[in-house]
Amino acid sequence: MLQSHCHGVNPLNLPITGSAIGGLLLLLSPFTPSFSGSAARAAAPAQKPLPSAVTPPVSSFLESWPAVTPPSIETPEHSPLGPLELTPQPPAVLAQTNLPDTDGASPSLDPLPEEAPLPVLPTPEELLGPDITPPSLPDTNLPGDDATIVIQRFEVVGSTVFSEADFETITTDYVDRPITFTEVRAVRDAISQLYLDNGYITSGAIIPPQAIQDSVVQIQVVEGGVEEIVIEGTQRLLPGYVSSRINLGTGAPLQVDRLLERLQLLRLDPLIDNISADLQAGTRPGTNLLVVSVTEATSFSARYTLDNNRNPSVGSIRNQIQLTERNLTGLGDGLTLGYNITSGSQDVDFAYTLPINPYNGTLSFSLGYTGSEVLESPFEILEVTSNATVAELTLRQPVIQTPTQELALGLIASRQGTQTFLGIADIGGFPLSAGANDEGRIAVTALRFFQEWSQRSPKQVIALRSQFNLGLDALGSTVNSGDIPDSQFFSWLGQGQWVQLLGPDTPLLLRGSIQLTPDPLLTLERYGLGGQATVRGYSQDEVLTDNGANLSLEVRLPIWRDRNSDGLLQVTPFIEGGVGWNTQEADPDPNSLLSIGTGLLLQVENLDVRADFGIPLISTDGDNDTLQEQGIYFSLGYSFF
Repeated sequence: MLQSHCHGVNPLNLPITGSAIGGLLLLLSPFTPSFSGSAARAAAPAQKPLPSAVTPPVSSFLESWPAVTPPSIETPEHSPLGPLELTPQPPAVLAQTNLPDTDGASPSLDPLPEEAPLPVLPTPEELLGPDITPPSLPDTNLPGDDATIVIQRFEVVGSTVFSEADFETITTDYVDRPITFTEVRAVRDAISQLYLDNGYITSGAIIPPQAIQDSVVQIQVVEGGVEEIVIEGTQRLLPGYVSSRINLGTGAPLQVDRLLERLQLLRLDPLIDNISADLQAGTRPGTNLLVVSVTEATSFSARYTLDNNRNPSVGSIRNQIQLTERNLTGLGDGLTLGYNITSGSQDVDFAYTLPINPYNGTLSFSLGYTGSEVLESPFEILEVTSNATVAELTLRQPVIQTPTQELALGLIASRQGTQTFLGIADIGGFPLSAGANDEGRIAVTALRFFQEWSQRSPKQVIALRSQFNLGLDALGSTVNSGDIPDSQFFSWLGQGQWVQLLGPDTPLLLRGSIQLTPDPLLTLERYGLGGQATVRGYSQDEVLTDNGANLSLEVRLPIWRDRNSDGLLQVTPFIEGGVGWNTQEADPDPNSLLSIGTGLLLQVENLDVRADFGIPLISTDGDNDTLQEQGIYFSLGYSFF
C-alpha cells in the first residue's frame, strides 16, 4: 500500500528576508502590512504535514517586522513522518509554500502508521481441521513373529530431510541380534513417527518388496506433497491470488508448520475474512489434494473525516472523503481516491497498488495535487496562492514475513513541484520560498530507500523504519549555486513505535523520530514539529528545520465499554517534546517544543471521535485565533462500509 500520497495542503508559511521584501514593498506600498509570527505561518501552501520554523529577523530597514515562521507540511496520523522547512536565502522569500498533503505524499514526512497488537491467530485445528492423520501407504506383507532374522544394517532411502545419523538413533537397538518381523515393522513405524513429530504429516516409511542380502533391510521413505490446490468460495478475488501464496508453504515434503504459516498470513490479509483447508488423499500414494475454503472480506470502503489538523493559514478545519477499493480487478490490486478541502485549500489524491509476486511484493503509483490560498490576516491582502503536485513510484518487497514479524525493503522514486503566486497587482509567479526560481517554482526529484521492520504479538508491537533520501539533479529539478537549498541533498529519517498492552483496552504508546542531514534543505524536505502527529499543544509545523527529533508517550485508559456495540471510550494523557536545528542558518527561537495534555478517544462501530488538549511548556510567539493555536485538536471519522 502506498503510504505517502496526496491528502491535504499545509498552509503557507512566510519567511521574510530583505531583498525579496524590499522589491515587493516598492510595488505594494501603501499596502504594507505588519507581519506577525502566526500570520507568517499562514502563508505557505501545504504538502505533507511538517512543523514550521521561525526565520531570523529581516534586514535593518524592516526591524519593526517580527520574524516570520517558515511553512510546514502536515503529517497524517497514519502516514510516515517527515519534516520540511524553508530557509530564507537570497533572493529572500516572503512566503513559503508546501506541497499538497498527500497522506504521505512525501514518504519522508509522514508518521508511522499506528499498529495494533496481533489478533489471536487461528489454531492448526481451525485451519486444517481436527483430523490430521498420516497417509495410508502401501506396504509389504511380512512373516509373523515365529520367524526371526539377524540384521546388520537398515538402509533408509528416499529421505531429503533427515541424515543417516538421524536414522541410526532409531535402528541401533535392532541390529546385530535376532529380531522378529514385528520389530522390523517397529523400525519402519519409528521412522514414520520421526517425520510426524517434525510436522511432515503426509510423509511416512514403507518396507518395499525385497530379497534380503548381506543382512541389510531396506526401508523406503515416501515424502508426501500436494498434488493440487483447489480454491473454493472466492467471489471477486481470483483463486490464483490465494493458491500462489499457499503454494509457498506446500513444497515437498509437505511440512505442516510451513503450510499453517501461509494460511495464517492469508487470515491476516485484509482481503480475506476467513480461510480453512482440508487435506485429502491424492490420486497417487504420498500425494494430497489441498482444498481451501475462502470467505472474502468487504473490499470497498468509504470514509469521511472532519478535523482541524491543517495549518491555520489556509484554514485548519478540514473535510476529507476517501474511497478505497482493495481488490479492483481481482488481483488484490488497490485503488484509493481522496478529496480534502479547507476554507483555503483543496487536495486531490490518487493511489494504485499492484501485487507483483506471492511474497506480497507491491508496485505502487501515487499522484496528488493541492491548490491553496492564504486567508490568514494580514497576508490575505497579498492574495498569495500556490499549487503543488507530487508523484511517486514505490517498490516494496518483504524479505522476511511471518504472522508475527516482517522485514521489508523498498525504493521510492519521487517528483515534487510547487509554485507560489502573488495576485496583488497581478504580479503572478513570485519566489516566496528559499531556493525558488524567479517564477516561484521549486522542483525536487529524489530516490528514497527505506527499510521497515515490525514485530507483533497479542500484547506488544514494535515497529522501526529507516529511510535514506537522495535528492537528484534530474527531470528539471531545482539546482542552485552556493549554499542555497535545492534538489541535491542527502538526509536520513528514522522512526520508531512501541505499543504495549497494559490491560484490556489499555495500550501504552511510545513513538519517536529523528532526521539528520549535512545539507540545507528545501521546505519540502525539512523536519516539522508541532501539531497532532508530533507535539500537541502547538500549531501545525511550529518549528521547521533541516534536522530534528521528537518523542511522544501516551497511555489510553478505558472509562466506558459497551460490548454490544463494540463501544469504547478512553482518556489519553500524554507528554511530547521535540527539538529542531539547522545545518547552516541560525536555529529558530525557540527551537524546542514540550507539552503535556490529555484527550478523549471514542470508538463506536463505524464512528471514531478524538479530541486532544495540549498545554505548551515552552512558549512561542503567535496568535490564538484558532482551536489548533490554542492547543486543541479534534477529529471525527465515519466509515460508511
